[in-house]
Amino acid sequence: MSNAAELDMSPSPELQIPVRDDDERLNPDFIAAVETAIAAEDKSGLSAIAADLHEADTGDLLEALSPDDRAAFIRLLGEDFDYTALTETDEAVRLQLLEDLPNDVIAEGLGDLDSDDAVYILEDLDEDDQAAILEELPYADRAQLKKALDYPEDSAGRRMQSEFIAVAPFWTVGQTIDYMREARDLPDDFYEIYVVDPSFKLLGSVHLDKILRTKRREKVTSIMAERLDAVQATEDQEEVARRFERYNLVSSAVVDENDRLVGVLTVDDIVDVIQEEAEEDLRALAGLGDEEISDNVMTIARSRLTWLVVNLGTAVLASVVIALFEETIEAMVALAVLMPIVASMGGNAGTQTMTVAVRGIATQELSARNLMRVLNREVLVSCLNGLALAVLIGVTAWLWFSSLGLGVVIGSAIVINMLFAGLSGLLIPIALDRLNIDPAIASSVFVTTVTDVVGFFAFLGIAALWFGLPF
Repeated sequence: MSNAAELDMSPSPELQIPVRDDDERLNPDFIAAVETAIAAEDKSGLSAIAADLHEADTGDLLEALSPDDRAAFIRLLGEDFDYTALTETDEAVRLQLLEDLPNDVIAEGLGDLDSDDAVYILEDLDEDDQAAILEELPYADRAQLKKALDYPEDSAGRRMQSEFIAVAPFWTVGQTIDYMREARDLPDDFYEIYVVDPSFKLLGSVHLDKILRTKRREKVTSIMAERLDAVQATEDQEEVARRFERYNLVSSAVVDENDRLVGVLTVDDIVDVIQEEAEEDLRALAGLGDEEISDNVMTIARSRLTWLVVNLGTAVLASVVIALFEETIEAMVALAVLMPIVASMGGNAGTQTMTVAVRGIATQELSARNLMRVLNREVLVSCLNGLALAVLIGVTAWLWFSSLGLGVVIGSAIVINMLFAGLSGLLIPIALDRLNIDPAIASSVFVTTVTDVVGFFAFLGIAALWFGLPF
């Protein structure tokens, strides 16, 4: 028997380093240990600290590493690297890695993934790279992935998992259980069994809990639920996500135009869709497009420049309005001091209403049915807030410049601009949506223009009339 003192049973120091800090960020010491192992070409050391990471942690780690270390990390891990981690990285990082890795290595890694994850990795590549990688895969896998890639971008067909369990309607519960126990090519995780006819047309589905609670001799059709929630493969992923949310679905069958079962969507896929759509709308409101935090300088600059140029044009329009009242401003310098207040308050109010409107359109909560009710509400809210701010700013201007008239002028302009801000913040997104223009992208530019132009015109125009100033 070996002496226990001769055996070092304590874990290595690297294994004791926590992956994440208390704030759930990657531990700098852990990242440093990985970088040290990569620099030393230490395969065993790197595997000891990184091979068993969850794919989400591996994805964050890849983003934290330098571009040169990322490919080396995958190369050193070899078969221990889980390519699912590429679905957890920014697009820019993923594309850079796919460019650095040989096609045969990528194909070998994709062959171990579920079809939905493999499609997610492949879809951002150009057609030549896709074809080169697909050629390295077995025929069955290649045909499956090609079919999914043929569906429109952001559709259910792109998100679905092609691996599922389907049985004939004459099968019994016992046959179904035996099949699941003996078959080797089943999905790793599944929640439902689908019932199809000989042409693979979807008839219904059975939850696993019903399979386990039903006697073996019962036919699956006796416990089958007809699938009213099956989605079309060409249906937009955002619509599918909304259906999952509305009906609290865990999974849903995906069918083609002939109602034949072609795949399945699960809630983990839909969570990613919801996050992506929310991020997309948030970036669009700021005119950022598809910008990722890992993008380089030139990519970000090009992404932001388009809407900055549009904003420049609208700013010029506001300046033209100010120029119309040049003599008015020269006659009363206090107007130049107070002008930014009017424009700023209107812009902020318009942005608030616009955000509510864009969200309502995206979630289909705002429609022709309730438009007038929402419009009346926004008008009343704008008037109430406008009156409250008018009193506050009017008194401030009165005390500041010792002019009651100036307080009345700016208070009146605030009320008018707040009213137009509420109207434009609601009506502009709706109008853009009717014109098939994404309201999240274009609304902010037009709403800001309206509040600036109306605010300056109202303030300077009322001031000219009140004080008898020249136009």
